[in-house]
Amino acid sequence: MKRWRPSPFITFSLGLHAAAGASLLIAPSAWELAVGALVADHLVLALAGLLPRSRLLGPNLTRLPPAAIARREIALTIDDGPDPQVTPQVLDILDAAGAKATFFCIGRRAAAHPALVRDIVARGHAIENHSEHHWKRFSTFGFKGMHAEVAAAQATLGGLTGRPPRFFRAPAGLRNPFLDPVLARLDLRLATWTRRAYDTRNGNPARVLARLAGDGPSTLAAGDILLLHDGNAARGPDGQAVILAVLPPLLARIRAAGLTPVTLAAACP
Repeated sequence: MKRWRPSPFITFSLGLHAAAGASLLIAPSAWELAVGALVADHLVLALAGLLPRSRLLGPNLTRLPPAAIARREIALTIDDGPDPQVTPQVLDILDAAGAKATFFCIGRRAAAHPALVRDIVARGHAIENHSEHHWKRFSTFGFKGMHAEVAAAQATLGGLTGRPPRFFRAPAGLRNPFLDPVLARLDLRLATWTRRAYDTRNGNPARVLARLAGDGPSTLAAGDILLLHDGNAARGPDGQAVILAVLPPLLARIRAAGLTPVTLAAACP
């Protein structure tokens, strides 16, 4: 268990709450100012939780570290699986390209398909924590509820793979101030992304590829963390999960850029 160190903004927020409480005792007539400051603070806290790549609530891996950038590495991260129809095809595409990926798995889905989880690991990929149930209301949980959900997935995934996950990604990337101390207690790092494809809603392979690979000044770069989905994936015109159409040209773009897809664990030892 790591010691939790609150972010500068959380430290400020805690201090603001203490100051507001003291001001109500010392000068009750100034209650409107104190309450207004607390309301503004809570609005900022809520907004930070709605911005997946924000660091206001605590550390957040949105790009690979400098050493991985120097090695021209990139991370493919694949969420919401495993899916027995889609994930095996994703694995075959990755194998054909010699690429490694990080699968942020939902605990209950992993428990339903243990052989598939072990196959992911056997092929050299990494399994990380994406919560036990992927509740849409996850970001509304208190400390106890968040801890139970993340710890359950940690136990499920660690039991299946023999290695406890090192990284956590919140459902939809949404969180609140309780998540950071939960992750510290469970020795996990929050990981989001550099680029996301919205491929749970967008079934157009060309548009998904454009969001991930970019063009011109926003093109792929060393250190990028890309987000796709094997579970809950939108379907393309052919009825297949859009990731299956996007991965081959995406991997070709990555190779053409001289980049190497690696797992988050390999890039962040």
